[in-house]
Amino acid sequence: MSAHAGDTRGPPRVGSPASAALSDEERSRYARHLVLPQVGVPGQLALKRSKVLIVGMGGLGAPAALYLAAAGVGTIGLADFDEVAASNLQRQVLYGTSDLGVAKLTAASRRLHDLNPSIRFVPQDGELSEANALDVLRGYDVVVDGTDNFPARYLVNDACAALGIPDVFGSIFRFEGQASVFDARTGPCYRCLFPEPPPADAVPSCEAGGVLGALPGLIGLIQATETLKILLGLGSTLVGRLLLYDALEMRFRELQVRKDPECARCGSPERLRAPLTRTGEACELPGSRVPEVAPPTLQRELTGPTPPLLVDVREPGEFAYNRIPGALLVPMGEIDRRLAEISRAPDVVVYCHHGIRSATAARHLLDLGLPKVRSLKGGIDAWSAEVDASVPTY
Repeated sequence: MSAHAGDTRGPPRVGSPASAALSDEERSRYARHLVLPQVGVPGQLALKRSKVLIVGMGGLGAPAALYLAAAGVGTIGLADFDEVAASNLQRQVLYGTSDLGVAKLTAASRRLHDLNPSIRFVPQDGELSEANALDVLRGYDVVVDGTDNFPARYLVNDACAALGIPDVFGSIFRFEGQASVFDARTGPCYRCLFPEPPPADAVPSCEAGGVLGALPGLIGLIQATETLKILLGLGSTLVGRLLLYDALEMRFRELQVRKDPECARCGSPERLRAPLTRTGEACELPGSRVPEVAPPTLQRELTGPTPPLLVDVREPGEFAYNRIPGALLVPMGEIDRRLAEISRAPDVVVYCHHGIRSATAARHLLDLGLPKVRSLKGGIDAWSAEVDASVPTY
């Protein structure tokens, strides 16, 4: 098979041990691949020898893992450190109700092994960091980026660039998705497109901005498709192109992405060899930036003689789904306009979903001169867990 424009395979790597031939069971399982002239037995054996790492087993990683396992990728690494929650099941179709509370790596390995028991699954528990990323990614042919925050996304990009591994990128938010392939050997990396992340408090995707359940399935399958094309050396990949999808309009658009000769990561051999560093803030703001109040403490204060004013800074759709009784809804974008309503109280407690937006709001209100403003630690999720279980979570 000849490589086409956009091929990102590069020189062959050592994959997992595999037989020189397909078994009868494999020939039956992959029959629809074997009749494709562009795949056939040589291509299926190439998939069997391949190693793919999926970083993040959430909305994007779940569908990508299902289809890569079904396709016969011989070794699939799974990197995650989260547990299955009820709110995952709306889009992360790899998991079921019986998996609630189970580590995603355990639940994913079990489901994927049932789908294709001949695949070797390598769980990678714990958070990816600048100290371990190169060791975790080394030896894989392709990395599928299923992360949902900027520090992890930049870390995956930088490690892939340093190791010469294609980074199959995807992201989702509400009704929109993006996908690309970043490969510093033949094209741009993620930093060529976005040199630096936006401020943490300006990015709603770290909090519960919401997402249409089917959207990550589509973007995750695009990532799986690009991965298979890379491993098989087929077609033109998304290297140098950013695919944009609008679900409400059912429309795809495409942007050209050029390699930046001044890129902080792939602009020179010396930058490629530079140590990995943390880029951007995690999807939480340090609690020390603003005063916080724990849910049980707030409960006592709300029933006391001088209760604080409780301000919910989420969006109206979230407020309609669940709320703490007595809260005043003031979405983040309306704080300045409605400052008079908030400043009438000498003591203010703001809350959101997990305590991220409320930390930003509290900092802003303190900067505006309000004497006492605190953020509810852990947000309404923590309130539900520690105070009132009748408040639903999402």
